[in-house]
Amino acid sequence: MTALSRRNFVALGASTVFASSFGARMAFARAATNRRFVFIIQRGAADGLHTVAPVGDPAYAGQRGSLAEDFATAPRLDDMFALHPSMKNIHALYGAKQALFLHAVASPYRDRSHFDGQNVLETGGTSAYQLKDGWLNRLLTLLPADDKAIALAATVPMALRGAVEVASYAPSGLPDASDDLLARVSQMYQGDAQLHGIWEQATATRMLTSDLASDNGRNAAATGDLAAKMLAAENGSRIAMIETGGWDTHAGQKGRLAGQLNGLDQMVGALQKGLGPLWSDTVVLVATEFGRTVKVNGTQGTDHGTASCAMLMGGAVNGGRVIADWPGLADAALYENRDLKPTLGLDTVIGSTLSAHFGLMPQTAARKLFPEVQMARPLQDLVRG
Repeated sequence: MTALSRRNFVALGASTVFASSFGARMAFARAATNRRFVFIIQRGAADGLHTVAPVGDPAYAGQRGSLAEDFATAPRLDDMFALHPSMKNIHALYGAKQALFLHAVASPYRDRSHFDGQNVLETGGTSAYQLKDGWLNRLLTLLPADDKAIALAATVPMALRGAVEVASYAPSGLPDASDDLLARVSQMYQGDAQLHGIWEQATATRMLTSDLASDNGRNAAATGDLAAKMLAAENGSRIAMIETGGWDTHAGQKGRLAGQLNGLDQMVGALQKGLGPLWSDTVVLVATEFGRTVKVNGTQGTDHGTASCAMLMGGAVNGGRVIADWPGLADAALYENRDLKPTLGLDTVIGSTLSAHFGLMPQTAARKLFPEVQMARPLQDLVRG
């Protein structure tokens, strides 16, 4: 792993330094292309059935119980699906044909452990710890050789680890600052036009992985804005990974997930606004390690499941559609009598998207990104030409 040179350190700017110093969980990679790609991982297993709900499925209301109430007046995407009402920015993107949802999606993993499921998602293998590098790092080997990656995190996320050297700016090894100290520094910077904005971005990014719902999504929006600035810089990054946490909704899911989805929506909105005209060459992928159970548990939450929903957004996305080989929610249709049955591989979604977006041969991209997976036929027309 290469150290960050003084020249590159200065070029990244003070906001990068502050963000990394307070535990920012972002990773950036630079590619010599006008195309931008952002991977937002939902750690904790996001409930795809409560994000894009199959309200047209005859079994939906009975299976989801009180969770179905959130979709009584939710905006319809088509005759089958409706989008959670907290996702207003993303719904606008869908209307502009810049958002695409893929449902009943899963990686090859089936055992419902967060750590193992995230490892399979990030490495692109068929089982946990089978591969030692990440598909996002392997993508870099298919892009111009001079391009490097940079991780702004205590550790580089697994998806970005591998043979390609990744420069990093590690946070301080000192103990975490107390909330009282952070509050005092915030007060000190309040009147400083330059440092106040930098500090706000840093503290927002610090909070990101623990809770997207905090502060009504303002932390998430600030992180989206920071990512956009890094991607839009003249010598900046072209690929970004953003980690989000808080998706493990075992109890009280309705309110909890509404806040999470609002945070995600605010982040995507900030990315779009911050990138400006560059948004037209951008693809944002949102994915999680697995879904959640179809039926609600005794604490009004859901437990670890299998298939979920993936999202593609951006000006380069051929959107305005929901892609799903829908398996149904009736008891007889459930995977292991409890989960949404997967009918589409997440590896196929990722490989198809990246090969089209970066002009790679689909077969070459598939072999490189997912060497252990028997790849299905690539999906067509996910990305605009």
